[in-house]
Amino acid sequence: MRTRRRTVSSPTLGRLALPLGLACLALLHVGPAATWLPSVRRRVPALAGAGDPRHVALTFDDGPHPDSTPRFLDELGRLGCHATFFVLGELLERHQPLGRRIVAEGHELAVHGWRHGNALIAPPGQVAAELGRAADLVSAVAGTPAVWYRPPYGVLSLEALLAARLRGLHPVLWTVWGRDWEAAATPGSVLATVAGGLRGGATVLLHDSDHASVPGSWRSALGALPALVDRCRLMGLSVGPLRDHGVRAAASNHFTSAYSITGSPPFRGHSNAAFPTPR
Repeated sequence: MRTRRRTVSSPTLGRLALPLGLACLALLHVGPAATWLPSVRRRVPALAGAGDPRHVALTFDDGPHPDSTPRFLDELGRLGCHATFFVLGELLERHQPLGRRIVAEGHELAVHGWRHGNALIAPPGQVAAELGRAADLVSAVAGTPAVWYRPPYGVLSLEALLAARLRGLHPVLWTVWGRDWEAAATPGSVLATVAGGLRGGATVLLHDSDHASVPGSWRSALGALPALVDRCRLMGLSVGPLRDHGVRAAASNHFTSAYSITGSPPFRGHSNAAFPTPR
């Protein structure tokens, strides 16, 4: 018995082409966001900020803010260590003297974007334009070209990756955080959360501002800071900024790694309900 071969007509293929094409474009756009997942970050260690096993990188997001950032600077000075501050352009523009103080005291300024927005739902072109604007301001205030970029919520889009690469920025996320943006956070809870993943080569994410968090939540990070630094030193680890962490050269190679994991091209660069993590 002969079987008839079924063929798909050209009109049918035409009707399928557009939705399939749109689906592919959507996947390319959101694919890099998979790096938000801990399991993916472990496979792209440079993107996660894994560095020198004798060192811990201390990083802060969402500043600078005059109500809180100076307190972190005072405490870091007392502790004798430096950090990397991922700043928002809209805040740095209003508080440039505070940004200059960060640099003058030996800390590192880095790019967190212009506003604390969602790269996945931004209109086309907005992320690239705002990233460039923020990078220009950070470079001007710091007096040196911006090096690092961490997107809000740690969520990367294809546009963000490409814009970062074109600006020579290295995206870096984190290996461990303190969940210090939550209403229930305390210095003890922040320390315990960080300690669960603290080891040599870690990049720690904390917040020096409540700009995108529960009001006053920064106090939990500030209160945890002395014990956190002491713990690192008792482990024989130095504490400092990303520039001393040994990840810059490796970060330049992680586009290809990110592509192999996410299926997105090797270029540089939520709804809050979908990604209820770091602010």
